[in-house]
Parts: sequence; structure tokens; C-alpha cells
Amino acid sequence: MSAIELMDELGFWGCYSADETYHKDMWSLFAAAAARTQRLRMGPEVTHVILKDPTIIAQQVATLDELTRGRAELVFSTGNLAMLKQYGVRLEGSKPIARLREAHQVLRTFLAEGAIDFEGEYYSYAGLFTAARPVQDPFPIKMGAMRGPRSFELAGEIADGLHTAAAYSREALDFAADAFRRGAERAGRDWRSLDLADNPLGAIAHDPEPAREAARILSAFYIASMPRELLARHGIDSSDVQPVVDAFAQGDVRRALELTSPELGATLSVAGTPRDWIQKIEQDFRPAGFNHLLVTFADPFLVESWAGRTVDGLPSLEDQLRLFHDEVMPAFT
Repeated sequence: MSAIELMDELGFWGCYSADETYHKDMWSLFAAAAARTQRLRMGPEVTHVILKDPTIIAQQVATLDELTRGRAELVFSTGNLAMLKQYGVRLEGSKPIARLREAHQVLRTFLAEGAIDFEGEYYSYAGLFTAARPVQDPFPIKMGAMRGPRSFELAGEIADGLHTAAAYSREALDFAADAFRRGAERAGRDWRSLDLADNPLGAIAHDPEPAREAARILSAFYIASMPRELLARHGIDSSDVQPVVDAFAQGDVRRALELTSPELGATLSVAGTPRDWIQKIEQDFRPAGFNHLLVTFADPFLVESWAGRTVDGLPSLEDQLRLFHDEVMPAFT
């Protein structure tokens, strides 16, 4: 909670959290933070429309929007591929793009009207209503996606923005941005008015080595959730990292970390000094057209709780936020 309050105090735009079983419940955390913040926007990044019905998501985010007095965010997708497998969900042959389009229609209708009668291919409702009403009108609905290109194009066509994740190489960033622009242009929309964001894993410190080691550890946990096409955009063959994925599937976190080399960690994260961050943003993120950067910082609590180890010299999450605010953000104001 202290980190959320600090972000509000420093003037960060928003704080997002994955709506996943792996983490603490983000809806409860943000509800508690609503009365203790004034400016910070907050919401799921991402929530998922396979394990959770879109009307339930709409009810939750409308309630959060009321509690925050109009500061709720909503980014939805089909969900974390690795987690879906753990729940026994298989996407093969399920037409996920059609599901996303239909889910967006349900979300938009239920948030706007508070009631829905609908008969679709994936969702159907008869006389469903809710007392949960958002403050924002219309309520912005954004999409999260990693594989593309059709999901990126769909976001440009129908959503208020695209939040992609784990894109670090210029090839991966350009691929997402170009597809997003194509979708917007086909729908007659100005993509510049939409929210185009990337969520990289990272760490920041004046001493670059602890930051890079922490980012390497965190990146190991995300490899299983990266589609093979996204890995390829970073010059990585999925077969080369399959042993990492297999180790995690067997619960052997120690082995998975051993198999994640420093080179692989550097490819799948952004870590180092403030100057390292500024150079990466200037060389890759800005030229690709991204106007919003989200960062999953490798804070000591997360590293220890996930990997069972500490990284000497790694700043606290609060100190990383301050360092990013004080020495990176001024370069882009």
C-alpha cells in the first residue's frame, strides 16, 4: 500500500495489477487504496474474459470507479496463457479474436447501460442488471495482447488503447505498433488519440548489477507466458527456452532460474542505471510510437516471494519508484 500512496504523491499516471491467481487480489487492494489516493488511476492489467465473465468485470470496475471518483482503468484480454493451461483451458480452435470482440461489446453495453439482453456466440444474458455504475462516461475500455497481429489490430479498431507486454526489441515494438495503427486506420480512427503502451519487466539502481540480476530472475517467471511468435521477435527460438518452461511446469523454480542465462534475462527485461533506461526509451520505445510506458519493477519482496532468494544491493520498490521519477521521467517531460 505504501508504494501506491507514493506513486500518487509523486504524480505517476496509474498503477496496474494483474488480475491473476498468482497474486494478491487486486480489486481488494485498489478498493483499500481508493480513499488514500487523490490522482492515481488504478485497475487490472490485465483481467481475463475466459476465466471471468465480462459482466462480472464490468461490475467490479464500475464499483472501483465509484470508489476512486472516476480513476479506474480497465485492460482486458483472453488471459495469461500459462495460467489458462493450469486451469485446463485450451485456446486452440476457440476463435479468441471473435471472443475478444464479443466481450468488448458486452463490457461496453453493461458499463454504459447497467443492464443487458444479449445472445452471442460466447456470452448470453436475459434481463441482467447491476447497481454498480461508473463515474466516467463513457468508460474507457482498453485491450491487452502479446501475440498479435490480429489482437493488436482489433484493439486499434474497437478499443480505447492497446497495452502490450514483454516487448523489448525494436522488432517486437514496431510489430505491435504497426498492427495497432492498421486496425485504427481501417476503422477510420486516429491512433494518436488512443493509449498505446508497453509493459516491460525491469529494475533500476545506480549500481546496474543488482538491477540486472533481479530482472533476470523476474523474466524467468514470464517466459512461459510469452507466445512463441513474441519470443521470435526477440531472436529467441521457443525450443531453446522450453527447458525453462518445463522446469516451471514441474515446480522446479531453482532449475528454471539456473537455465535463464544473464543474456536471456537482458533480452527479456530492461534493467540498469537511470541512463540505461533513458537510452532504451529513446532508442526503441519512442521511435516505435508508444506514448505510455508501464513498468513491472523487480522489487525485493517479489523476488524473494517468487524465487526464494534475495539480491544484495537491490533497492526497495519505493526507492526504485523515486529513482525512476527523479532521474528518468524528467528526460521526457
